[in-house]
Amino acid sequence: MFERIKEDIASVFNRDPAARNTLEVLTNYPGLHAIWMHRVAHRLWKAKWCWLARSLSTFNRWITGIEIHPGATIGRRFFIDHGMGVVIGETAEIGDDVTLYHGVTLGGTSWNGGKRHPTLKNNVVIGAGAKVLGPITIGRGGKVGSNSVVVKDVPDDATVIGIPGRIVSNVQDKTKTNKREQIARQYGFDAYAVSPDNPDPVANAIGTMLDHVHLIDTKVADMCKAINDMGGHVCDKSLPSLKLEEFSEAESAASELRKNKAESFDPGI
Repeated sequence: MFERIKEDIASVFNRDPAARNTLEVLTNYPGLHAIWMHRVAHRLWKAKWCWLARSLSTFNRWITGIEIHPGATIGRRFFIDHGMGVVIGETAEIGDDVTLYHGVTLGGTSWNGGKRHPTLKNNVVIGAGAKVLGPITIGRGGKVGSNSVVVKDVPDDATVIGIPGRIVSNVQDKTKTNKREQIARQYGFDAYAVSPDNPDPVANAIGTMLDHVHLIDTKVADMCKAINDMGGHVCDKSLPSLKLEEFSEAESAASELRKNKAESFDPGI
């Protein structure tokens, strides 16, 4: 028991830079108090002392503002930051090293018995106000953005945002992003904001254009090699680098031209 308590305290220091000392953590972190009371309630629940377990759970909610059904299964080093308004349903299953922020709901979508609450694998992070509903699974290392509503399974190492939740980043996306950044550097282009989880549609369009240009260059390079193998002499020069200063100068010139046209416009014509 004391070993688990030490783990819980250490997890607070690892995940909350505001934690200053052990006494502060012991006395001022309701997330810890809620977890410790839940462990007692869970043992009572498994021993079929259901009324006493539910009563302790209600007392837990009254003291901490966190409602955890005594039937929920929670792993090691579980951390609830701030905690107010967190609700965890009866059949929820939470793995090790999971982090929840305030206002999170692990709820059900059915009045039928059986498994009806989410399963969170190890190292999952759920942002403030997020709702994870139904007997779904959030994969290992998954992240759910604040105020998102997730009703479908989330694969390992994926990030989900929005209502309803949609995957904006996973392992494949990260590999694709790294490849785009390498292509951008090849052309001397600043790869800022070509990430697939960027909400800017222009940035996403630039990322797609980089993929397209790279494909064209690859095909042209293959064609040049075939022609040179047949005795031709083409594609001897390397691609010129793009300089962002040139784009800035062109943008300034275009803005000046638009300004001059606007000043010379006569609305009476």
